[in-house]
Amino acid sequence: MRRSGILLVDKAGAMTSHDVVSRVRKHAGTRRVGHAGTLDPMATGLLVLGLNSATRLLTFLVGLDKEYLATIRLGGSTPTDDADSPVDRFADPKRIAELTEDEVRESIRPLTGTISQIPSAVSAVKVDGRRAYERVRAGEHVELAARTVTITRFEVLAMRQDEFFDLDVRIACSTGTYVRALARDMGSALGVGGHLTALRRTKVGPFDVADANTLEDVDVERDLIPPARIARALFPVLDLSERQAVDLGHGKRLTVDRTVEGDPAGPIAAIAPDGRLVGLLAISDGVAAPIINFPAESE
Repeated sequence: MRRSGILLVDKAGAMTSHDVVSRVRKHAGTRRVGHAGTLDPMATGLLVLGLNSATRLLTFLVGLDKEYLATIRLGGSTPTDDADSPVDRFADPKRIAELTEDEVRESIRPLTGTISQIPSAVSAVKVDGRRAYERVRAGEHVELAARTVTITRFEVLAMRQDEFFDLDVRIACSTGTYVRALARDMGSALGVGGHLTALRRTKVGPFDVADANTLEDVDVERDLIPPARIARALFPVLDLSERQAVDLGHGKRLTVDRTVEGDPAGPIAAIAPDGRLVGLLAISDGVAAPIINFPAESE
């Protein structure tokens, strides 16, 4: 298969993101497959894949905002802050019984907006060149630095109170946010501990899991989204003439005699008359320079 593009996959639970990439490589008959943001094995939902030359777009997709549906369980903590490991610390049952919905909702307030968050120790964050989860599994004690993330939406959809206090939530956040850490910090603030029992990614930037197919149902030829369509959804567009398309394809700079909406520093999608994505540009003083080009066979 020579075609390039973006593929939306609805990942099942118990699979790694690498498992999905490996399966798609076999389906598509190409080694050039990558993804724009890992999902934990426990998590389900939207995984954005790039095939062939469209893997060059993944750099620009990784930083897009995300949306998740999650279930937070209050009343117990786990080493991984999710259900991939057993609860090793339980709250006093009396405290769980006394926990009110108002208390729970109030604990969300400090976790909304721009916040400082310490990622879960069992995460893919690198510490001195090694993933944190590798160090933890090797018996090392890992302390990660806090990072600034933005939670634009933290909505409670349902609450259930029994042995634990469970709440279903919708979370919209910036890239790099650990929803597991939100559950952990929420439980800590309430003094009962907390972890995730379910996580589903529903959106990555403009892409929605409703438009994705499961790995069993995906048809690469049918479902592949052309690079130009992705670029038009993400970036301002400069429509090229035939001559400009050829020149840009050869790495030449272009003189631009009109203003392109958006940030002139780029990326700006350069589209040929035949609808092909030629490259991504940055414009300065009327001159457009290529940030990255795409080969003609990418469509």
